[in-house]
Amino acid sequence: MRLDDLRETSNVDDRRGLSGGHIALGGGGLLVVIVVALLFGVDPSQLLNGTVPTNAPPSEQAQQQTGPRQDDAALEFARKIVGSTEDVWTPILAARGIQYEPATLTPYDSETPTGGGEGSASAGPFYCAQDHRVYIDLSFFDELKTRFGAPGDFARAYVIAHEVGHNVQNVLGTMDRESGALHSDAAQGPTGASVRLELQADCYAGVWARHADQQFHILEKGDVEQGLGAASAVGDDTLQKETRGYVVPDSFTHGTSEQRVRWFKRGLARGDMDDCDTFSADQL
Repeated sequence: MRLDDLRETSNVDDRRGLSGGHIALGGGGLLVVIVVALLFGVDPSQLLNGTVPTNAPPSEQAQQQTGPRQDDAALEFARKIVGSTEDVWTPILAARGIQYEPATLTPYDSETPTGGGEGSASAGPFYCAQDHRVYIDLSFFDELKTRFGAPGDFARAYVIAHEVGHNVQNVLGTMDRESGALHSDAAQGPTGASVRLELQADCYAGVWARHADQQFHILEKGDVEQGLGAASAVGDDTLQKETRGYVVPDSFTHGTSEQRVRWFKRGLARGDMDDCDTFSADQL
């Protein structure tokens, strides 16, 4: 995958180095917290007893681990992919008279507070509609390769683009329109609202890939296959076979491997988001 022409997003809230969203203090850490609090007008007890509010400006957020980390390159990669999604979706939605509100990339370690409750790395990367953030423990990229058998840069890019696809849905009001179905007993299942929401995000990931390649020439030989491999690896049926040994369609939330591949390819084929209306589709 070619990344040379991609810019890194500035919409980042780097929470790596925090433990459960709380500040890990050591040595002169207490003094540092107090000084930072006084400089930026923050109550020191707020920093010591919990987290800085997630809507606080970056300058007011907790002190991050200094010095290089092993996942710095992964963060740089994620920032470039998110930056490219901003450059792709902004003009697409502007052409429809809609202002795109970018998601904030929020890398963290193990667990972190979100607008919808506590987020955990065990859930994999996820999007929170309440605070317009894409959360990711960057160690997932290694898991994508080792556990899911989906190596390569474009496999990682697909995962990020899928989560940003949820942000596009949020901006478009899709989540609000479908909120009743998404919170009903019929949300799960092979044709439920949850599956339709996830497959649309897969399709939007394909739309992003098509336009990003046209604008920045990102695709190289084998990249699309990597993306398709990642989509297939995280299908409900595949994951259930691995964990349970059998498939329970009534509990599907994301769609089968075949469906996820098909909808990603559908978005990639023409790069037209109108091709991604999973909610009106008779066949998923």
